[in-house]
Amino acid sequence: MSGAPSPLSLSGRSWAVLFVLCGAIFLEGIDVAMLNVALPSIRSDLGLSTGELQWVMSAYVLGYGGFMLLGGRAADLFGRRQMFVLWLTVFLLFSGLGGLATEGWMLIAARFVTGVAAAFMTPAGLSIITTGFPEGPQRNKALLVYSGTAAGGFSIGLVVGGLLTAVHWRWVFFAPVVLAALILVAALAFIPRSPRPDRTGQRVDLAGALTVTGGIVLLVLTAERAAHAPLGPTLGGLAASLALFTAFVLIERRAKHPLVRLGVLRDGSLLRANAMGLLFAAGFFGFQFVAVLYLQELRGWSTLETSFALLAIGTDAILSPLVTPKLVERFGNAKVTLGGLLVAALAYALFLPVGTDTVYAAMFPTMLLLGIAFSLVYGPLTIVATEGVDEAEQGLAGGLFYTSFQFGAALGLSVATAVGVAATDGTSPGAVLDGYRAALLVPLAAVLAAAVVGAFGLRGGKGRGTVAVSGTQAAPETAEALR
Repeated sequence: MSGAPSPLSLSGRSWAVLFVLCGAIFLEGIDVAMLNVALPSIRSDLGLSTGELQWVMSAYVLGYGGFMLLGGRAADLFGRRQMFVLWLTVFLLFSGLGGLATEGWMLIAARFVTGVAAAFMTPAGLSIITTGFPEGPQRNKALLVYSGTAAGGFSIGLVVGGLLTAVHWRWVFFAPVVLAALILVAALAFIPRSPRPDRTGQRVDLAGALTVTGGIVLLVLTAERAAHAPLGPTLGGLAASLALFTAFVLIERRAKHPLVRLGVLRDGSLLRANAMGLLFAAGFFGFQFVAVLYLQELRGWSTLETSFALLAIGTDAILSPLVTPKLVERFGNAKVTLGGLLVAALAYALFLPVGTDTVYAAMFPTMLLLGIAFSLVYGPLTIVATEGVDEAEQGLAGGLFYTSFQFGAALGLSVATAVGVAATDGTSPGAVLDGYRAALLVPLAAVLAAAVVGAFGLRGGKGRGTVAVSGTQAAPETAEALR
């Protein structure tokens, strides 16, 4: 790629590889979005409670976020292409099994394994980009196209999910099987083979993976049960989660080959990117969960009407590759991200006054602003979270970022559900509406906290907060294969 006539131009081979990887992140986005609009139909057919329904979403998020660090490290140790292809196949199989579920626990279990598959597949795909494209304008362009495709998967999934659910909710699980099969064939054809990494004397840090996953699961479970559990078990769950996280840190400090090299966490830019990703995801996923229940269960909208109501969020699929790169080039990642977080805060605040008869015109600004916010936040954060990291740890860097994002999504879902249940005093429309309004405060609080964290990034000036003009080159063998 170094012989390209322009710093931003990509070769045909590069575009082919990027197309396959974008297909995979599109698959992940469309899978989540289609399930989101199908939740009320799944609840009705399988007889799930609100808590069980939330776990249909959270099981995937827990598998995704809980195993992401292990998945990222596995890509570094066992080969990025190998991990991508293997776990894309697992994703395909268990997505299909989810569509065959006849009980709530079966669906939750299938979603958990699908999330685990995504936890290995996604950081492998991201690290193929960050090692195959040289750091600077080309990599930034690839990452912003990649993030825009993820957004496109979400927005298209909202509409497709509504259409498929109108036939039957099981098609929401069967459709990704077809798409995954096509991506698998393309991956085998276009993603270049690379030498198997030298693992002499290295091993996977299973103790670290188990403790951090256990800590995440316990923390989210405790948050979900906080609204209807005694204080003692809640405090006990928090203490146990803290103990597991502490054990994880101690294990990583002593491990010869740690899951997470703790020195990576001394990078202030990387820490801010992960913290903002966690809080932004908590707000975004918490909001969409509450908004779908509000529209379908309180207002009585159909799944298709709900899909089109949320479709404006999909503007990020257009803005991410076309507008965001220009803004980042002019203002830097830190300022663009902070602006996006403030736009998200405005969006959530505008939705708070919704009532039992609010017209869609009053909701539309929130949906449009959320699309703008996502385009300004997700791509730039991905750049900062992987920029300047050694090639041998790119899988780890991607795993850290996606872990933070999915951990935040799980917490956002859990806390919003807990707050909504606690604030709902009765079954009348007014009581249910009060619960939804209380739950909507969670996304607003989360994104404001993210903005506070982001404000500290402005003090560092330029550097990792801006688009790099030049920097560490891609892995030679991968870059050569993409030319």
